[in-house]
Amino acid sequence: MKNKIFLFPILAGFILLASCNDQSSQPVATKNTESSPVTDNWKLGVQMWTFRMFSQTEALKKADSGGVKFIEAYLGQPFDNNSKDTFGLNLSDSGRQKLKALLQSHQIQMVAMGVTVPKTREEWIKTFDLAKYFGLSYITSEPIKTHWDLIDSLAGAYAIRVAIHDHPKPNPYWHPDSVLAAIAGRKNIGACADIGHWARSGLNIVECLKKLEGHIYGVHLKDIREFDKADAADTTVGKGIIDFTAALSELKRQNFSGMLSIEHESNWLNNVPDVIETVRFYNEELEKLKK
Repeated sequence: MKNKIFLFPILAGFILLASCNDQSSQPVATKNTESSPVTDNWKLGVQMWTFRMFSQTEALKKADSGGVKFIEAYLGQPFDNNSKDTFGLNLSDSGRQKLKALLQSHQIQMVAMGVTVPKTREEWIKTFDLAKYFGLSYITSEPIKTHWDLIDSLAGAYAIRVAIHDHPKPNPYWHPDSVLAAIAGRKNIGACADIGHWARSGLNIVECLKKLEGHIYGVHLKDIREFDKADAADTTVGKGIIDFTAALSELKRQNFSGMLSIEHESNWLNNVPDVIETVRFYNEELEKLKK
């Protein structure tokens, strides 16, 4: 019995040694220290208001030819020149199906829609239902102030956020502080940063972005010819007064992850070349950010 008891520790040692050797022969998982650039999470889209003079059928062709694969739809755009069906709360079932098929044919994704201002709870529910059908990430809006709690609740239930847009003053949301008032205590409300309109209101764009840090769901990408002028004319992005290098650098610093929608409000009947130029300029700016 003593000999057997003496052998047990020896056998246990051999077993433990063999176990250690087996473990050392297994591949060890290594942590990947490389990370993707922040800008890889950005989507370059177009606000379909850019092509408001055309039907959705024509506008999607223009977006496609401009090299854009994401859109922000606007309410009121007809499906085609022969249809009375327009994109909005009363879009028919067949109209929804045709539009979804048209988007798929161009391999274009509808990410958002707006700018919308529902007047009642029922209109908000219809708005969220429409957004859910097309799988949207957010709804761009300038909501009635008494609706803030309502839309925060609906946004949570639908898992679709609301991004508050900033038309120039005297619009109630012209300043980031007014947008922050709506966001306060409401986790499903954020901002759609229209940097062109901020410049029209005489605001420093980078400072505005900083104020809204962590709350920016989308950006309207536009340029203007004059600073601090509410009706300043649009121009092609990169050819106006806005410092896009600074603005995009700030978005990168914030780890922004969302869509930047080209919204070009001039040269209405022949603006595809302007969109193409904006895409080129945007890609050049992104290359700078990666250095």
